[in-house]
Amino acid sequence: MAKLVKQKNPAKLAAAKKANGKKQAVKKPTGKKRSVPLPAALGLPPAPVPKRIKRVEGRVLTPIEAPAGIDAGILDTLWTTVESRRIAGDVTQSHSARLLSRGTPKVAQKLGEEAVECVIEATLGNHRGTVLESADLLYHLIVLWVDAGIQPAEIWSELARRQGISGIAEKAARPAGLMRAAGTRKLP
Repeated sequence: MAKLVKQKNPAKLAAAKKANGKKQAVKKPTGKKRSVPLPAALGLPPAPVPKRIKRVEGRVLTPIEAPAGIDAGILDTLWTTVESRRIAGDVTQSHSARLLSRGTPKVAQKLGEEAVECVIEATLGNHRGTVLESADLLYHLIVLWVDAGIQPAEIWSELARRQGISGIAEKAARPAGLMRAAGTRKLP
């Protein structure tokens, strides 16, 4: 049985068949093949990187110069600023106050959006974009902390408690109720 092939214009093909009584050759669409990158574990040589991509990577993947003396203490300062904006409650002048006034679901939604944007930039290998989205993500995380009444010292304390403990051991030591609430028995 002959293999059926979809045509762009079946009426034209039928007319051509009647005209010469022969089966017409089917033209395949031309165009560049798009390939999926293969894992390095396969041991295949990497495909050459086009010059235009190298030029873009040269611009995109350059590190951002950070001023000297900036450290994680800036997160404490940011939390204090967001908390003061919450207390002031001026939704016309403060993005933080406006976001907090919209409630926990909106604050959580914004955090989720920023997390997705950060993941996308990281997946694309966009260094600068990942830095910018990470800053947005941290800001929205701090807004969530303010909304939930969490102070940065609580987070720093928990991180200090976990320091030196294997992530696998730490997850295994969590109460079973957490695993039930998460709806899984598997540890990622």
